Amino acid sequence: MLHIYKTPDEVSHALAEWITSNIETTLQKQERFTWVVTGGNSPKQLYELLAAPPYRDRIDWSKLHIFWGDERAVPYADSRNNAKMTVEHLLDKVPVVREQVHIMDTSLSPEDSAKAYEAILHQYFNNEGFSFDLVLNGMGDDGHTLSLFPHTPVIHEQKAWVTSFYLDAQQMYRITLTAPIVNRASKVAFLTFGANKANALYEVLKGEPNIDQYPSQIIQPLSGQLHWFVDEAAASKLKS
Repeated sequence: MLHIYKTPDEVSHALAEWITSNIETTLQKQERFTWVVTGGNSPKQLYELLAAPPYRDRIDWSKLHIFWGDERAVPYADSRNNAKMTVEHLLDKVPVVREQVHIMDTSLSPEDSAKAYEAILHQYFNNEGFSFDLVLNGMGDDGHTLSLFPHTPVIHEQKAWVTSFYLDAQQMYRITLTAPIVNRASKVAFLTFGANKANALYEVLKGEPNIDQYPSQIIQPLSGQLHWFVDEAAASKLKS
């Protein structure tokens, strides 16, 4: 489902309401809500909205279990660390249970960090049925999501839920969830705005299937819902 709003500000407000409503509804039926958050610059306003009234007060933070979709293999103190950004803009401002916040441990080797994170996921999920209640994704100008970058083998991973690899273009290791576990989520939401995303968004949603060029195409929930929250600038080629 495509949700188009005029400005990034309107996108963030609409997504904050949508996420909050989904948490409220889900927690009426079960005792916990598992949420994969994303890094980068795009969700900063969203996180600040969720950390403030009225959304902050509507969410039962004690029942949230937080995960990350991917991470750069840099120390937590590094400004490029996805977890650091989310903690500073959201999790430090809400009464979340720290033991229920699962940061990818970059003090380990990338391979060991991926193995340790997958072990945590297996404590929550079986090999079939739904995985996360919500996965929040961003999309890069090149159509990547998570750390599924164009023309990287990880796009085609079928077995591992979490893996690591060296990304030559960035000269660093990345740790990432893979399509098999993300596509078992109950809901997946992409947050995307800006004219620089217009071409990739058009290709992902309307172009021919080409997951190696536009990896975001591979995120297709098997039984869950897929939502895109975008602004008019990002959707400009869809409208033309």
